[in-house]
Amino acid sequence: MGFCGLYARSGQPVADSAKVIREVVVRGELQPDIIPSQQLKGEQLGRLSGLNVADALRFFAGVQLKDYGGVGGIKTVNIRSMGTNHVGVFYDGIQLSNAQNGQVDLGMFSLDNIQNISLYNGQKSQIFQSAKDFNAAGSIYMWTRRPVFTDSAHYHLKAALKGGSFGLVNPSLLVELKLSDRVAASFSGEWLSSNGAYKFRYRRKAVMTDEIVYDTTAVRQNGDIRATRMEGALLGTFGRGKWMLKAYNYTSERGVPGAIVNNVWRRGERIWDNNSFLQGSLEQDFSPRYHVRLMAKYAYYLTKYVNKDTTVMMIDNVYRQKELYLSTTHLVNLTRWWDISGSYDVQWNDMDADMYGFVYPTRWHHFLSAATAMRFSPFQMQGSVVLNHVHDRVEMMESPGNKTVWTPAFFASYTPFPRVDLSLRAFAKRSFRMPTFNDLYYAEMGNARLRPEQVTQYNVGLAYKTRYRSKGLLTQWSLTADGYRNFVTDKIVAYPKGAQFRWTMLNLGRVHITGLDATMGLTLQPVKELFVTGKLQYTYQEAYDVTNPADTYYRDQIPYIPWHSGSAIVQMQWRAWSLNYSFIYTGERYNQQENIVYNHTQPWYTSDLTLARRIDWKKYRIKVQMEVNNLFSQDYDVILNYPMPKRNWRLTVSLEL
Repeated sequence: MGFCGLYARSGQPVADSAKVIREVVVRGELQPDIIPSQQLKGEQLGRLSGLNVADALRFFAGVQLKDYGGVGGIKTVNIRSMGTNHVGVFYDGIQLSNAQNGQVDLGMFSLDNIQNISLYNGQKSQIFQSAKDFNAAGSIYMWTRRPVFTDSAHYHLKAALKGGSFGLVNPSLLVELKLSDRVAASFSGEWLSSNGAYKFRYRRKAVMTDEIVYDTTAVRQNGDIRATRMEGALLGTFGRGKWMLKAYNYTSERGVPGAIVNNVWRRGERIWDNNSFLQGSLEQDFSPRYHVRLMAKYAYYLTKYVNKDTTVMMIDNVYRQKELYLSTTHLVNLTRWWDISGSYDVQWNDMDADMYGFVYPTRWHHFLSAATAMRFSPFQMQGSVVLNHVHDRVEMMESPGNKTVWTPAFFASYTPFPRVDLSLRAFAKRSFRMPTFNDLYYAEMGNARLRPEQVTQYNVGLAYKTRYRSKGLLTQWSLTADGYRNFVTDKIVAYPKGAQFRWTMLNLGRVHITGLDATMGLTLQPVKELFVTGKLQYTYQEAYDVTNPADTYYRDQIPYIPWHSGSAIVQMQWRAWSLNYSFIYTGERYNQQENIVYNHTQPWYTSDLTLARRIDWKKYRIKVQMEVNNLFSQDYDVILNYPMPKRNWRLTVSLEL
């Protein structure tokens, strides 16, 4: 996985129409990923109907999104049924984390400043990466836009305004500055406001008699949001290295509409968030064979949760999290075909809250990884092992002691035909997730003796892509298919114990997962200047609970995992016009552990349509985009009793110069 530098230097112009190309340095890894990622980037990402990263991830194979509805609803992602806490979410190369509950709300990250979203199963199959990159069972990488300037340009500006249903107002601004030949800066900010008041239909039938019990059309209440996102970055190069420094802040106040049960819904919950972090990275090639990367991050997260519902216990609590993360990674190219790497990461988390009985936990988590990559054409192989050592300290109770876990992984690919872009790939990997602070220490529910939750993954697959043809109707097409088997052990579950309404967390669960992910892409050119691209993805999953044969739900599908799901995207581009149609389907599921008729959840599907027009005038680029989401106004719930919006629209006007 060596590095190269490619240098291009132009001569003098020979005519007025000639352009002077300044010296550029291109750095990149020569070898492709052994297990390619699913990606959405550039224009394709911009044409999708969506406000945040969670909206884009719906189009990836093997992904289940938990969406509690509306613009401000909490949105988390689950890959291949292993659980949200097994997903590593990385922002510009450094992982986002939440020591309190292990979940990252992807609704907090806007698409306005995102250049590329990638999803890797297992791990990113490169060895020049931090130890935390090797650690997750699946990873999502979000890369923000990087400034690129021509010789004459010293700044870029993009301003956009979105407006639409539910009182949506969303202005945003992106400014990029060329400070010198080696240093650039960028600032991105946006304000989001929505009343979240959308109509929905609540209809329930008696299971046995098919008699209609409830049939109401109402307006969702307490779903409003006011949010501000600001981030700034400095990026630079020096000699044979590069560096980056980024500051981020997200502040919001939003309502939590609550579940609708028996035609009654709560309106008393509100959440305030103030999340900030400062992170940086430095990369240096000390020689053609030795490369180093350093990364650091400090984060402060504040969450205020208020529940004034008089029918339940009233809550008014503030939670504060602090995080410090340091990483050093070293890559050595021993030969043209053999590389090795080593990484050491350390992460410190601290949490406090103004609630009775809180134990003020502090966690030190050490990661040590070793990896190797070999290339014997037509074979590629990678192996890695990560040592995790975790030490928690708490007040007012006995500390749980240290936890040490080893997690190995092996990846391989085979390209049988040199002139055909066909590859066969496979991997085996063990990973784990530490119990969160809530799992271990939540008052009257946590269990400080919990063991880490373990996952073992096996995957075999293939990928095929034709060469691009400039003539003919079908210019290019691609196909991927992966079969997998996952085993989750020591699954952490909430279990009733003792008096009524008293629960505790135990290592009781075991889940066996069998699945198939398939994707297909194609590019058509029916007539000159008309390009049509399509992307299909399909997922089949069996995720069975095999904890205890005596359970009534033994070998039942676990909650909210459909057997069948898929999506389709069709994009048409003609001159300055573009039309995008996207379709998402989620098959039947069960909302509780027992797969009985009372817990059955109907399939749902949605269609979204986007029409855009680009106008180039002098040095300005204006884009007008109209979106219609849930085109056929389907009534559906992603999570039971949390109804999603019916047909809605959004208009975006942007200006670039």
